[in-house]
Amino acid sequence: MISFLKRLFFEHFFRKLLSLFLAIIVWLIVYRSMTTVKTVTEVPVRVINLKEGKTIEGMQTNGLLNERISLTLYGHGTLLDALGSRDLEVVLNAEGKPDEWIASISKQELVSLNPELNLRKGLSRIVSSERKICQSSLVKEEIPITVTEPIGEAPKGYQYLDVFPYHLNLTLVGPEKTIKRLKNRGGLQLTFNLNEISVGELEVLQSMNKGRGNEVSFFVPNAWKRLVVSELSEERVEIDDPRAKGLRIDFIREDLLPVPSSIPISLFFPTDRSAQVNPETCNLALGDFIVKKNGLKVTAPQLFVKGVSRKFLDLVKDRLQIVITLCKEPLWNVQFVSQQDLEDRFIARAIAEWDYALEDLSPQLREEYLRNRFRSYMHSFRLYTANQKKLKLAMRLEGDTVHVLSENTP
Repeated sequence: MISFLKRLFFEHFFRKLLSLFLAIIVWLIVYRSMTTVKTVTEVPVRVINLKEGKTIEGMQTNGLLNERISLTLYGHGTLLDALGSRDLEVVLNAEGKPDEWIASISKQELVSLNPELNLRKGLSRIVSSERKICQSSLVKEEIPITVTEPIGEAPKGYQYLDVFPYHLNLTLVGPEKTIKRLKNRGGLQLTFNLNEISVGELEVLQSMNKGRGNEVSFFVPNAWKRLVVSELSEERVEIDDPRAKGLRIDFIREDLLPVPSSIPISLFFPTDRSAQVNPETCNLALGDFIVKKNGLKVTAPQLFVKGVSRKFLDLVKDRLQIVITLCKEPLWNVQFVSQQDLEDRFIARAIAEWDYALEDLSPQLREEYLRNRFRSYMHSFRLYTANQKKLKLAMRLEGDTVHVLSENTP
């Protein structure tokens, strides 16, 4: 057995080694010259040399089309094995072409993005479906942007108030049909994430508050003022509207503010039930929650409020009223007496005190901002008890008397 192995490997050793070497060379030559087939998907297409003022629907600002194509390639096996969609790009030359033309793809239109791959030597044939290229007018339009309600949660200890301004514009250049489609669907949306704002950032702003009390304006950083318009480009586009400079998200500290005086409380009688309940047949009972003061029935316990500024509370404290509506199930809510007058006074006072957060706003935007702030405060106005729980009232009608109790008075 040993002698057999010696003869097998060592007898005529150099001739056998040479034969093996030649066999490997022949195999490599045959393999490299052998034509194989490979289908490559998701190949990008770029169009160059378009006429001035023309573009193609679905073409991004860098010349690439949104749609990618598949190619069937014939060529040397070593080349095809190394090829992937990231190594290739189809480049179509629109020079001298009409507005509509049929593009066929050959080796001349195929470009290697990998300098180590030589497509001219390694490819023999390309098979792909023809593509119709339609050029359209390139237009420039202002597209409306709606700044939507943010997502996420406000930093701990703060309550989200508002975002302003609500509407911006973005100047876009693109195919006429694409731009019209964007406008017809109402434009674009910009949404911020409150989770990206830290407590520390708001605390720093609070310390620089310049007399704004418990309000904080977080001015949106420039990096957030960008949008991806996927129909035109994969890159983020900066919002060029001058109003974007003042884009802000407003917060308020969740301080428990005492209402400085008792709140009048009264009954409202719906007309459809006036035969059963009316001022002559019903009245409010006095008790732990309601007392009589200077002829008025008012709240007895100390009440508090969250979600508004001290200045707002100071303005409306004498114009508050709790109204109980005698439906089949009694309901209650807080109302502001002479709302329009209060709103006008709020704006006049804010402008007179020249809030730093208003400095970069035009007079028209400043008034819009303040009116929205006042209405936001009215909308978020909630009464609390001393144990920091929302005020809950239990109401029942017994005979001609309405009894009102606080369910969570400490």
